[in-house]
Amino acid sequence: MLSFLPGFILAPLLVALLSLNLIFWGGSVFLLSLPKLLVPIPMWRRAMTRVMEQAVRAWSLLNLGILRLGGKVHWEVKGLAGLNKQSWYMMMSNHLSWLDIIVLFGIAGGSLPLPRFFLKYELLYVPFLGLSCWAMDMPFMRRYSTAYLKKHPHKKGKDIAATGKACAKLKHHPSIMINFVEGTRFTQAKRQQRHSPYQHLLPPKAAGIAFALSAMGDQFDKVLDVTLSYPGSEGRVGRDILTGKLKHIVVDVEALDISTDIVGDYFGDVEFKRRFQGWLNHRWQLKDKKLDAQLQQPELQMALSEQRS
Repeated sequence: MLSFLPGFILAPLLVALLSLNLIFWGGSVFLLSLPKLLVPIPMWRRAMTRVMEQAVRAWSLLNLGILRLGGKVHWEVKGLAGLNKQSWYMMMSNHLSWLDIIVLFGIAGGSLPLPRFFLKYELLYVPFLGLSCWAMDMPFMRRYSTAYLKKHPHKKGKDIAATGKACAKLKHHPSIMINFVEGTRFTQAKRQQRHSPYQHLLPPKAAGIAFALSAMGDQFDKVLDVTLSYPGSEGRVGRDILTGKLKHIVVDVEALDISTDIVGDYFGDVEFKRRFQGWLNHRWQLKDKKLDAQLQQPELQMALSEQRS
């Protein structure tokens, strides 16, 4: 434990350790991606992907170990019972900080599938990053706009088909596909700018997750609705974890069934689009109430008071 160090020393030290951890394991994934690229044998590529998955899990566990050096943090994780490493999950979560990534990878640990992201197709051509993400079989999404489809109607549905084909590479590697539905991290300034009807959330963006469910709906076993909160650190989560002031992390996971109500043609079926937006807005209303209730719990109020003192 290095919590005895003042924040102006502790924070740069933890940043340096986190950066070295990322460079080492990120570099390892990149180097392993080269033999996977050069040897186009399916069995070989699947084996290389499994090795890289272990590298990512090691990166995740070491991140948690590094952050523990800054001080003891109480983790309150709910809703993981019944989930397993062999199933497929679409995860939608609120977004508060860069720490969210470390937390979500951390709760997966070794007992849940490895988290992955849907990526914009253009990222495939970013040096190092594109190849590494390709090697990890992260699906690249190419989504055609309504304006584009008006000019090229023959392309309708081909973006979903292409994404589905990209996802097919993952059939041997069960995954948690993470989607931050708000599109960006929450701040009070953004909440006011977007005229959010929620107290603790930004309005959800339906198109991305609807597109993902259309492309992979048959593959997912559950939708995981995740609610993240860091009591006492609202608006300063990153700073508090690096200076040892963050004392409480809450992760609430609710597993939802996949149904025809949430899998359909979001861009071509007006009725489905309306229904899906209603479903997502309802989930966000429940999430906002959940966040409000979490902050009223006595133990969380005590943690909040300790951090302010």
